[in-house]
Amino acid sequence: MQAATARRYGPAESLRIEDLPVPVPGPGEILIRVEASSVTTADWRLRASAFPGGLWLAGRMVAGLLRPRNPVLGSDVAGTVAAVGAGVTRFAAGDRVFGFIGHGGHAEYAIARADGALQRTPDSLTDAEAAALPFGAFTALAFLRDVAQVRPGQAVLIVGASGGVGAYATQIAKALGAHVIAVASGANADLLRELGADEVIDYRAEDVRRHRDRYDLVFDTVGATDWPGMRRALKRGGLFLPLNFGLRDLCHMLRAKLAGGPRMVLHVSGDTAEALADIVAMIEAGKLRPVIDSHYPLARIAEAHAHVEGRHRRGAVVIDVAEGAARAA
Repeated sequence: MQAATARRYGPAESLRIEDLPVPVPGPGEILIRVEASSVTTADWRLRASAFPGGLWLAGRMVAGLLRPRNPVLGSDVAGTVAAVGAGVTRFAAGDRVFGFIGHGGHAEYAIARADGALQRTPDSLTDAEAAALPFGAFTALAFLRDVAQVRPGQAVLIVGASGGVGAYATQIAKALGAHVIAVASGANADLLRELGADEVIDYRAEDVRRHRDRYDLVFDTVGATDWPGMRRALKRGGLFLPLNFGLRDLCHMLRAKLAGGPRMVLHVSGDTAEALADIVAMIEAGKLRPVIDSHYPLARIAEAHAHVEGRHRRGAVVIDVAEGAARAA
């Protein structure tokens, strides 16, 4: 099978397309014939060893100290179950599935835990649309619903609202009943209004740090703001919730706790089948839809990484794995 590999930490150009053996599912596992995957922020950070804010060593301990422990990246996949391992009853060969598998998705075949963050793909979604969902939608749902516990009528500022997480955060905040203020470039204003934003702020024309006592929640999906700059923009009981954080943010969180007033919380989201089922329910209810920036074949995955690393995408960057493999054949 063809797979994109990162055998060393480095720039996007260090990625290679290799022929690897098709993996065999073990007990409790399924083999997915991957139709589509996506390149997420986590993928380029793992490939480049670009762990934020003083967490380089911790990141390397998890990802591989000298070289990537898992050379085939790709956490978000959609495709068809090709085979099942012993003891698997949740899925059967031929089922269309999508979800979060951790790594291995940038290949024609991938292994996943049958009890992991997977669901059957709704008939209303193509494989590319399904692959565009997990990372961004999982993260937005966990941060907004579970951590911030957004309530109807709250003023929610989403920074980076058109990005891979922000495009889903905008929709989910609206579905939770919030008054959504989206921060992005002015070129994305129409898209954000389509996704449910009540207001759109062009970050090039307006500095949101100048606002006072306006927001119940600031959800920064791209690391463009920080606690010292945003605390005065929050209401007294407000919350600053950064997606990306480093050691300095731990100090900010402690200072916020000691000072009283607006709060700051640091969180790392998990991925479960139950959360993915909630995402599917939102899609079927018309409250959430995939947002795709662009498509790339597997052979051009280095370009896809560079695009995501540039941090100016509108939604997900999808890898059409099966299409590229068919052309190669």
